[in-house]
Amino acid sequence: MAPPIDPAPPVDPSTGDDAAEPAFAWGPATGVGSLPGTDPAEALRTVTGELPGFAHLPELPARGAGADLVGRSAALLVDLAVDLTPAGWRLVARGGIDQRRAREFLARDLDALSEVAETYEGPFKLQAAGPWTLAAGLERTRGDRAVVDPGARRDLAQSLTEGLAAHVAEVGARVPGARVVVQLDEPSVPAVLQGGLPTISGFGKLAAVEASVVQQELAGVVAGLGAPVVVHCCANRAPLELFRAAGADAVSFDLGQVQDLDAIGTAVDAGTHLLPGVVPGTDATLPAAKATASRLRAWWNELGFPAEHLHTAVTLTPACGLAGATPGYARTAMTHVREAARYLQPE
Repeated sequence: MAPPIDPAPPVDPSTGDDAAEPAFAWGPATGVGSLPGTDPAEALRTVTGELPGFAHLPELPARGAGADLVGRSAALLVDLAVDLTPAGWRLVARGGIDQRRAREFLARDLDALSEVAETYEGPFKLQAAGPWTLAAGLERTRGDRAVVDPGARRDLAQSLTEGLAAHVAEVGARVPGARVVVQLDEPSVPAVLQGGLPTISGFGKLAAVEASVVQQELAGVVAGLGAPVVVHCCANRAPLELFRAAGADAVSFDLGQVQDLDAIGTAVDAGTHLLPGVVPGTDATLPAAKATASRLRAWWNELGFPAEHLHTAVTLTPACGLAGATPGYARTAMTHVREAARYLQPE
């Protein structure tokens, strides 16, 4: 787990020297992950141009099956195979063309990374489905979602952790100046906790899973990645306190969907970094960047924290991925969060 943000590392009184390693430096603004389009090199040029302080590896689901959240994440699995059926992705004994396609997409993204961003320096984010969303999105060979089977969940979590750790190492080798951050996308966790996931047949709902179980299994993945971890959920009722308690270094959420200010306050007190989503993920008329910054300051004031700490405590993002946006709006949204973050700097 990365150390919490602290603008002034502790000083050893006996020597006057810093007694701790400098805190991890999060960038001022970044993207959630997905973008419109199908060209990974062009998407990377856009991201590194618009978000130079905290770029990310874009996801391009418009490329088709295997570029979606579940398929792309399944491409990272070690010693587990998946295939695409009319009902969705399924765990199988032996992988086929669909899993190969997903891995080819990921390989092309890494090649584009070497081509476009080899000299990039700073925090750089990778995204994948978290263990609960992946288990909710994969069907077992014998039917129904893997999320109902503790053994299947355990195998998936271990496989995902191993594959993601290797992915982090690969990106680090291709972009030596990058400080790699992993984002675990967990949009399914609220439904898992509330018993809202439909069965594969669609005629019923799966039983809710206890929060302690969700937290424990998520914590195992977070602890095994060897990089700072962001847990992202832009759904209503995102369980931010659960994510923090599972060891997340940062939580990412739609600012308009979060009403539990106590959970936010607890996260800030614990040194957890915040990635609030401040503009819609689909085309909309945006206010001036200065107005967005003013909205953030008012929210921060409501939380009761010193105004001078805001710019180091948050990284601004769109509310969700931008795959459903037009290319023009996607670029505008990234520009907006970058410019709004500048207005948060102390005068």
